[in-house]
Amino acid sequence: MSISKAIAPHLPYLRRFARALAGTQQAGDAYVAATLEVLVEDPSVFNSDIEPRVALYQTFVGLWNSLDVNRKPDISTDLASTIDRKLESITPLPRQAFLLCSVENFTPAEAATILSIDEDEVRKLVDEAGREIAKQVATDVLIIEDEPMIAMDLEGIVDGLGHHVTGVARTHSEAVDAVNAQKPGLVLADIQLADGSSGLDAVNEILGGFEVPVIFITAYPDRLLTGDRPEPAFLITKPYQPDTVKAIISQALFFERRAHLRDRSDAEA
Repeated sequence: MSISKAIAPHLPYLRRFARALAGTQQAGDAYVAATLEVLVEDPSVFNSDIEPRVALYQTFVGLWNSLDVNRKPDISTDLASTIDRKLESITPLPRQAFLLCSVENFTPAEAATILSIDEDEVRKLVDEAGREIAKQVATDVLIIEDEPMIAMDLEGIVDGLGHHVTGVARTHSEAVDAVNAQKPGLVLADIQLADGSSGLDAVNEILGGFEVPVIFITAYPDRLLTGDRPEPAFLITKPYQPDTVKAIISQALFFERRAHLRDRSDAEA
């Protein structure tokens, strides 16, 4: 099987990982594009002896951590203007290990292969990242979710991180009313809501009034990660793991950027 066919199913998730590291769709996609260029120019950098997904992430991480990638004339200007300066406040390698294990669901052994370190070091890095992320400032959180059990679970996770849930909205109108009553510092948003209204529309209306980081939750992430329209920087796949939610919340608050979809999507979850 060719490299292109082997890695094609994994590219949407590599883009998600890249955006979590960079904080924006533009910056993350630029790094993914650079990785693909490297594979085209020199296929030997792709380790065909390991699982293709692991090999793809290994290639990406090697490029991300290199000094040369930030000097590439075709992407360096864009990256310099979009990557949040706050990246410097959290140690890069622990952040990568944490995202690989908690968000991308790699095993510690797979993450060790990707990062070219041993498995014990991966576990130490994940622990270190957890301690650093725990220092994030607490904030108010609005949950837009029509399933009561999921909403309760998310509320427990948010509370456990030291944040405060300002409300749980089940419809577009409830979400807008909740924001008008008290502006949150973070929004967790489902895609399809109780009355058939769209969580995407609700978020777009909210973001039209003020900036707030948004995490979208969907059972069908491939419908949002198409590359055809502006996409969310922060996305959780249902069914989710609590550690994944914790990791994405920390990342979203870290970057303090809007996951703004200007074009309304007909994707449903």
